[in-house]
Amino acid sequence: MNLTNTKKVAFKTLGCRLNQYETDALVTDFDKAGYQLVNFDESPDVVVVNTCTVTNQSDQKSRTTISQAARANSNAVVVVTGCMANNFKEKLESQDNITFVVENNRKSSILSLVDAHFSGEILHPNQLPQDVFRYEPVQKSLHTRSAVKIQDGCDNFCTFCIIPMVRGRAVSRPVSEVLESVRKTIENGFKEIVITGVNIGRYEDGEARFEDLLAQVLEVPGDFRVRISSLEPDGFGDRFVDLFKHPKLMPHLHLCLQSGSDKTLLRMRRMYDVEQFRKTVNRFRSVYPDFNFTTDIIVGFPGETEEEFKETLDAVHEFNFSHVHTFKYSVRRGTRAERLENHIPEKIKTERSAKIRELSEENKKQYLTSFIGKTQQVLVEKITQGIANGYGQHYIPVRFKSSGVQKNTVHSILLTEIRGTGENMYLFGELND
Repeated sequence: MNLTNTKKVAFKTLGCRLNQYETDALVTDFDKAGYQLVNFDESPDVVVVNTCTVTNQSDQKSRTTISQAARANSNAVVVVTGCMANNFKEKLESQDNITFVVENNRKSSILSLVDAHFSGEILHPNQLPQDVFRYEPVQKSLHTRSAVKIQDGCDNFCTFCIIPMVRGRAVSRPVSEVLESVRKTIENGFKEIVITGVNIGRYEDGEARFEDLLAQVLEVPGDFRVRISSLEPDGFGDRFVDLFKHPKLMPHLHLCLQSGSDKTLLRMRRMYDVEQFRKTVNRFRSVYPDFNFTTDIIVGFPGETEEEFKETLDAVHEFNFSHVHTFKYSVRRGTRAERLENHIPEKIKTERSAKIRELSEENKKQYLTSFIGKTQQVLVEKITQGIANGYGQHYIPVRFKSSGVQKNTVHSILLTEIRGTGENMYLFGELND
């Protein structure tokens, strides 16, 4: 379609890494079709908002983004997709400022929907094919690293979580397709891939489980690094730990604790207790002492007492997470937790969240300090005013004077000092190639 040669498209993504990957895949589709990728303020002809609905705050951010995008681009085709499109489909479809609402399982076909619109064809989103793995390997990306999606949906049904309702039940991508996607992504020039999905630890394709798939990914030829996105603490054994001896697999896991209290975990219907989590962390650190763990914590879950919250603080301190993504519990309509008693006042949730963040920043400073005088292999993600920014293999933020280095290259950096504060804390260093 010749029209697309003059069309401009803008994207906005909210929420998780899986959403970010799916947006990048859509960017690749539109780029290949001849669309020009622009920002919201550059008069796009198409605006795609990939939403999140995991908390009330996520809903509000998504609504605000949709309104801003539609208001700033009144003549644009506005496509709303992502988890909020599943959770509030009818409400979103009733809004005059939204052209199309596309559910997650049809998201990969948004280009054909938009092309049809500009060709004058009448195509409803419900007519799009349903396939959560239909995405092409990322080529044109908004990021330096690229994700590879291996799984979607979840069967856990934690009492606070709406994901099984908006992403569906767990489904895994065939091993052969995953490996082919990895190969093509590396051929497209990416130096780092992130294995992603909703609950990737439950991956299964025939006899193959997550560790089996990961082992095969690591053997794909090429010079690249592998990271694992958010993971549930499903009691992985020694084989999983041993895989991190492979030079391609980076020594960091985002392992979701959610609470340091067994009583709270039980009410959440999590599939582990604190001792199981402790054994996993200790098993890794007995082999790799500086292994980096980050996590998610929910504060103010219904019935969470001061003692239970203190147990969470103790756990965050004990496990020395270098970063804690803190959520204030948010009621999700239709979940079991909505019906639980003793909901916590917002003021107390805010106070508890601040305490977790404060402890998280102390942990981060302590962890970063332990790397001063050491080197990290840093993948350069961007260069701003002569300063290169990127992450070392332990997923620690590093900056250094660029001295002619280029984006998407890996360099050995001697770490010399901590700079910045709070969430913006990072290590500064010098080239040591």
